[in-house]
Amino acid sequence: MSHSRTSGAPTIAQVALIGLFVTALVTAQLTASKVLAFELPFALPVAGAQLALPGAALAYALTFLASDCYTELYGRRAAQIVVNVGFVLNFVVLALVWSTIAAPAADPGSASQFATVLGSSTNIVLGSLLAYVVSQNWDVIVFHRIRDYTGSEKLWLRNIGSTASSQAIDTVVFVAVGFVLAPAVLDVGMDPLPFQGALALMVGQYLLKLAIALFDTPVVYAIVSLVRTREGLAAEDTHTA
Repeated sequence: MSHSRTSGAPTIAQVALIGLFVTALVTAQLTASKVLAFELPFALPVAGAQLALPGAALAYALTFLASDCYTELYGRRAAQIVVNVGFVLNFVVLALVWSTIAAPAADPGSASQFATVLGSSTNIVLGSLLAYVVSQNWDVIVFHRIRDYTGSEKLWLRNIGSTASSQAIDTVVFVAVGFVLAPAVLDVGMDPLPFQGALALMVGQYLLKLAIALFDTPVVYAIVSLVRTREGLAAEDTHTA
């Protein structure tokens, strides 16, 4: 086992992957309330000829890329620590958002608009909390279950298989809670989406995430190969801890 694994100090790769994970996670909370719409040259079931998805779709996809790389490089236990610490940090985001809404405003006229914008992020954070803790832990578990069968080979199968299934869970829970249930119950931020709109949002978001999971596989290979070369890690070393 390499010196970088035994010195106790975090490596550049560990800090970079955790930094990417947290950055994408926080960015997703701030951008998810904007619904994007892309015209398609053909019609899809449910979604139709317009692909609708939350603004956070790309950011959420990056969290899975970072966690898959981290899992492959440093093992299941280390990856689940990162995932669960990230879950706790969502509460920090929520506390900061509500403390800002509650603070006195220099311009009372803009306070309601500010509350509407940040209030929407509260719904998003709540949806994200539930979706995140279920889907990210599922991603780590499935990644390792596949690895148990394939050994150190077929990283592409672990990446696509774990991400595709966990993204489906993430999408359904996130949209249902963040865009339908939380707005209806809390009555803050945006109005609840109707069923058809929520379903179209789920389809659009999942299709984008699935496409990213397919196309980011070479990126995962490149990152894992680069880090193992620089840190002197063997595939077996990262999964014996």
